[in-house]
Amino acid sequence: MPDTIAPPSGKSNKRKRPSFADVGYDEAVRRAREMIPFLKQHAAAQEAATHLTEDVVEAFHENGLFRYMQPKYWGGMELPYVAMVDINDLLGQGDASSAWTFTNLGGHHRLLTLWPMQCQEEVWGDDPDVGIASGIAYFQGRGRRVDGGLELSGKWGFSSGVDVSEWNMLACVVYDGDKPVDWVMSMVPRKDYEIIDDWQTLGMRGTGSRTVQCDKVFVPQHRVQSMAVALPGHAFAGLSVHKNPIYRIPLSGFGGYGIGGCMIGNAQGALDEMIAHVKTRSTAYTGAKMRDYQAVQYRVALAAGKVDCARQWLRHDCIEAEKIAASGAGFDTLSKHKYRRNAAMAAKLATEAVDILHEMAGANGIYDSAPLQRRFRDAHAAAGHINFSMDTQLPGWGLVALGGEFKSPTF
Repeated sequence: MPDTIAPPSGKSNKRKRPSFADVGYDEAVRRAREMIPFLKQHAAAQEAATHLTEDVVEAFHENGLFRYMQPKYWGGMELPYVAMVDINDLLGQGDASSAWTFTNLGGHHRLLTLWPMQCQEEVWGDDPDVGIASGIAYFQGRGRRVDGGLELSGKWGFSSGVDVSEWNMLACVVYDGDKPVDWVMSMVPRKDYEIIDDWQTLGMRGTGSRTVQCDKVFVPQHRVQSMAVALPGHAFAGLSVHKNPIYRIPLSGFGGYGIGGCMIGNAQGALDEMIAHVKTRSTAYTGAKMRDYQAVQYRVALAAGKVDCARQWLRHDCIEAEKIAASGAGFDTLSKHKYRRNAAMAAKLATEAVDILHEMAGANGIYDSAPLQRRFRDAHAAAGHINFSMDTQLPGWGLVALGGEFKSPTF
């Protein structure tokens, strides 16, 4: 059985951070771009540690970027929704694991706005910088309604950033006997779940996406939020306070956009590194300059086109979604499936771009010391996420477009 990781001692060396409510989109982008060389420098150490290092976590706290989607009400930046792609794209150019962990922790600041204000106060009141991980697979958890809340048990995989988090959003199906009656996410503090040290992987090693588990943990009702939007009378209590349309963009359609930005950034980083390499490289056998080979020119251009296409695709969707939410219009089933389809296809383009470049690198791309090798491993590890499975994400759109009925309580 994998080792478990003990909970923290309860002592904290965190200091109260300033508000970042006055930081706008342009300044946040500048701060993210400044982190690219810093994240490149720390990539190997984070891969060895299998989680974000203290220096990287501290840097994100200092520049406030973790709070880019947090409401201004709590001192967050509350940036336009396109920042979900743009910020993660830039960070991914530095290191894919850092960007992936960042988008999970930062994205959960957006999701917490759905919970009742009592829960938000409990989580953010003393420390608005607090880290929030997640376990998102409903059927990995089981809930039972009890007096005052929920009794929660389960074992959830892929809880990215859990080592540097104090809370976890854990999903479950709530049963009445053997009958499922609700699909919820619960805010659970670190003391109530254990972390299983099972993150030994091909790539994305620095994300620390370990398994977490708990057994018959009591979760008070104010920390339980139904995600079954299809059930009669469903509502998100927090949206009565947080009016920005970015908080009404549905997770069911856009769960892959922040992490998709990471993959695009990883591909862009591979492209930039390969271009820099080719400009100064001659072949080992003929001495000819690599840049003079038409095949090299073709591959670089093809990879660049795929990266640009993926980026513009996801950016367009984010801008479109915010406009739809701002207009008060809803997102129908076909539209949500369109966005899921687009995220999966954009991720495939980004992965293909990295493959093109890695194949071109030849034997030079197999060394552990070669940054492109990590880019390649990270691209394929990230592509394994359920949001990027073409087999899973495309048929839903096809079914609805062809007149079929798609049923899901959380869609």
